[in-house]
Amino acid sequence: MPNNQTQRRIILDLAITLDGFIEGKNGEVDWCIMDPDMGFHRFLNQIDAIFYGRKSYDLWGQFTPEENDPDVEKEIWEQIHSKEKYVFSRTLKGNDDKATFINDHIFEVVNQLKHKPGKDIWLYGGASLITDFINFGLVDEFRLSVHPVVLGEGKPLFRDIKQRLDLKLVETNTFSSGVVQLIYHK
Repeated sequence: MPNNQTQRRIILDLAITLDGFIEGKNGEVDWCIMDPDMGFHRFLNQIDAIFYGRKSYDLWGQFTPEENDPDVEKEIWEQIHSKEKYVFSRTLKGNDDKATFINDHIFEVVNQLKHKPGKDIWLYGGASLITDFINFGLVDEFRLSVHPVVLGEGKPLFRDIKQRLDLKLVETNTFSSGVVQLIYHK
């Protein structure tokens, strides 16, 4: 009996600099442009779960905007925090009321989650988790928003990739801010 249900996709949606960094040398992301034309709300409506590494979760998984931040930013964070969160960590065990922690058997657990009914899953990061997912062949879509800045140094998006990955460019979007979004499928 054929299965008519399509499996959830894992989408790496990430801002990068023109020279391939996801953070500056001190972890700064002040270069990242929140361009309203990029349709981030649309992307957030496409997902119902987020995969974080522990460091990324510590920084952003429970982030609360300041009272004087723009309403649109507050809405985005409210939408992000409404998603199911999974944290991949070798050190944090158990669960809390905001996230489920995954300590081992990444490939098996992620494949189980991909086959659960639901929307797509956002692979948020950090860099080592992204590398693990790429090396396991778990990333279905790469949505890279290239920002018009060169940092010269920082944390690179791709490092320690174990094998060649041929991708197909399926969409390109350019925005008045100078950001170019490239969407690739495996």
